[in-house]
Amino acid sequence: MKVVGGRKNHVKRTSYLISFFLLLSVFFSGCALFGPTDTVPLKEATAEQLMALLQEQADEVRTIKGLFSAKITGGILPIGQRIQGTVFYERPNAIRLRGFSAVGSEIFEFVQIEDQFKLRLPTMGREVTGRPSEADQLGQLTRPFQLSVWAMSGIIGTRVVGTNEQVRLAEEGNRYRLEVMTASGMNGTAPFVSRRIWFDRRNLLVVQEERLSPTGEIEATMQFDDYRAVGGVDGIPASNGQASAADKRIMRPFAIRMTDGQGSGSLQVTFHELVPNEPIKPGELGRV
Repeated sequence: MKVVGGRKNHVKRTSYLISFFLLLSVFFSGCALFGPTDTVPLKEATAEQLMALLQEQADEVRTIKGLFSAKITGGILPIGQRIQGTVFYERPNAIRLRGFSAVGSEIFEFVQIEDQFKLRLPTMGREVTGRPSEADQLGQLTRPFQLSVWAMSGIIGTRVVGTNEQVRLAEEGNRYRLEVMTASGMNGTAPFVSRRIWFDRRNLLVVQEERLSPTGEIEATMQFDDYRAVGGVDGIPASNGQASAADKRIMRPFAIRMTDGQGSGSLQVTFHELVPNEPIKPGELGRV
């Protein structure tokens, strides 16, 4: 009888253990089932509304000053792999980029004002000036820095759609893709998709842009992440006609990754400070 009783106790203990583990599995599956999920609703927008958002984004910033660090891979720039830098921008088309080593010595200066630019490399004893359209004649050094200017579009504002350009809009899950096509006969070529712009449908912020050649090859890809509020906008109404405090915040990405479509490498930029709409002092934009 003692043996039978022992077997009964053993069976009971086994049953308790099985029940215990079953309860645990139900508990944890319940946590996964009823735990917090991403419930941010996706916004609806038309191509016209997205174009209006690009215009608003461009109008938000008259000037901008920034401090950043950059990681360079694949030899995209003829300088060190890691740099510290500053950027100064003034609307409509003036930008100055400077890069420094870890000990503070100047590595490069790139200035572009309207259709003129200057590239100076003190460590190499070189200086190049001209127009972006003349880059092929002025040397291979100009393209990497022009790509860097494209990367800065995340903070100065993605280029707006021109009045003669056409667009196509497509949904890609939680993103919109806006394709921008050149006007017929522009630059002596047939119309082609010159840019693709992706918007996050949760907030309608630009998260990626591609620049394409007339043959359809990707010139460069820019990815924008870590958006933060950097200031307010005075007197610029939102596209829906309302001008709440939330609508007036200037949102800019603090992380930008630019990949060269020709396979030269990539540029990862992390901003540490962005100050919009402060007066640019004489000399801060440099000269061409």
